Amino acid sequence: MADTQAGAVRRAVVTGASSGIGAAAVRALRASGWDVLGVARRAERLETLAQETGAAVFAADLTSQADVDALTAHIAATGGLHSLVHVAGGARGTDRVEDGDPDDWTWMYEVNVLSGQRLVRALLPQLREAIRSGATHADTLFVTSTASQVAYPGGGGYNAAKAGEAMLVHALRQELNGEPIRVIEVAPGMVHTEEFTLNRVGDKAAADALYEGVDGPLLAEDVADVIAYALNAPRHVNLDLVTMRPVAQSAQHLLARGPLTPRD
Repeated sequence: MADTQAGAVRRAVVTGASSGIGAAAVRALRASGWDVLGVARRAERLETLAQETGAAVFAADLTSQADVDALTAHIAATGGLHSLVHVAGGARGTDRVEDGDPDDWTWMYEVNVLSGQRLVRALLPQLREAIRSGATHADTLFVTSTASQVAYPGGGGYNAAKAGEAMLVHALRQELNGEPIRVIEVAPGMVHTEEFTLNRVGDKAAADALYEGVDGPLLAEDVADVIAYALNAPRHVNLDLVTMRPVAQSAQHLLARGPLTPRD
């Protein structure tokens, strides 16, 4: 049971909740006893998730300050929060640096970095208020990527954006030193979700080819399990950085295709 004080159920806000890791995180937290508010742009998908899980939902574009302000007011009016789980993000294109579209790079910085900064600025006061009101602790958790750790050809814009988000996390953890607020980063490698790669490359055949022959890519549910574990861990335990990959992906550039078998 996700208790933050005697008899109280913890409340998490999960962004990117309309699909993939965000939706899976809503399901995992609900299954472990959390009150959850799922946030994403697509209201119709959120409503389906709400019917399935019993989570509350709120439609917002996190690159819009007006939407973030409306979300902040809604959270305050409906009970505050104990944990922010920021999953929303994305990639566009696989161009080389010299060929990249600056508009794509700007979009990636907005959705991966500035959305996180907007949410921290808006919601940190409510996390602190929860503690003042009796909660033992609060959490911020960010889903970044192994792309934040290792560059690769065709990934420059996404590498830069996710590295920027990771630096936001590292700085925030130091800035909050002395407060009972955990700052957690989960950095997945290859995750097979319904939309991420399709949105990036814009072609289903090309997206499917990326995963072809890979024995067990990560699933959204795998990442959600780690998110739930991190938030349900004892209050004195902070998972600073969890890097997770499928066994078939030994490094960013080293991906096995075909069955995983022992060598002779």
